[in-house]
Amino acid sequence: MSAEPLIAVFVDFENLAIGVRDMKAGNFEMRLILKRLLEKGRIVFKRAYCDWRNYADDVRKFHAQGIELIDIPQTKMSGKNSADIHMVVDALDLCYSKQHIDAFALISGDSDFSPLVSKLKENNKRVIGCGVKSSTSDLLIANCDEFIYYDDLIRAATKSRAPKKDKAKPDKKQEVADQLLEVLHSVEQDYDIVWGSALKQALRRVYPGFNEGYYGYSSFSQLLQGIAAKGLIELDYDESRGNYEVRSIEE
Repeated sequence: MSAEPLIAVFVDFENLAIGVRDMKAGNFEMRLILKRLLEKGRIVFKRAYCDWRNYADDVRKFHAQGIELIDIPQTKMSGKNSADIHMVVDALDLCYSKQHIDAFALISGDSDFSPLVSKLKENNKRVIGCGVKSSTSDLLIANCDEFIYYDDLIRAATKSRAPKKDKAKPDKKQEVADQLLEVLHSVEQDYDIVWGSALKQALRRVYPGFNEGYYGYSSFSQLLQGIAAKGLIELDYDESRGNYEVRSIEE
């Protein structure tokens, strides 16, 4: 788990926007999907496809997150399939031209992408799907190596934003403990054992400015020990690896 998987992200935005609108869960939040993917590996490619004339607010948000926008103006002749075809062609081109990419994240619920998923897997690429539960094809879900439901990301984000009772304004040490626990809970879904070194990598991907020194710790091991002393995590030191096994404690 020392090597960070390299991930390419492709977004079929219109399909997603329609699904989110039907959910009635507020505005679409791409950052939640990117955060979950960053907990899995390094994102090295981000591209979204849509007729962007109808989504001006989302254009600004996507630019702010460094996502390349491919504008596919809809005409009576082209229809929605035009964006799908562009996305498939680009994904396959990247698959063949960039051998170092380990995983492809396809953000869509459209069953039309099932053949693309099969072709990517045929080329030994891991495929992570992501979409809205109610509007995602069962065929697409079954074809992916892993599927992330946007509904679950929204639920987790809403829970973490809920005001915590009887707690003073968090200090720096509380702030970093909250960040580490948030990432740890996600990473535990992906691995049976979470090692401290891998947790630090994931934390840095999600929070690029992370530095344990800022929070008053001389090393990441000391940070882990400090959070464990508060009873928030459990640690087991593996002498042979020179590394901590980290586990969250269920509330």
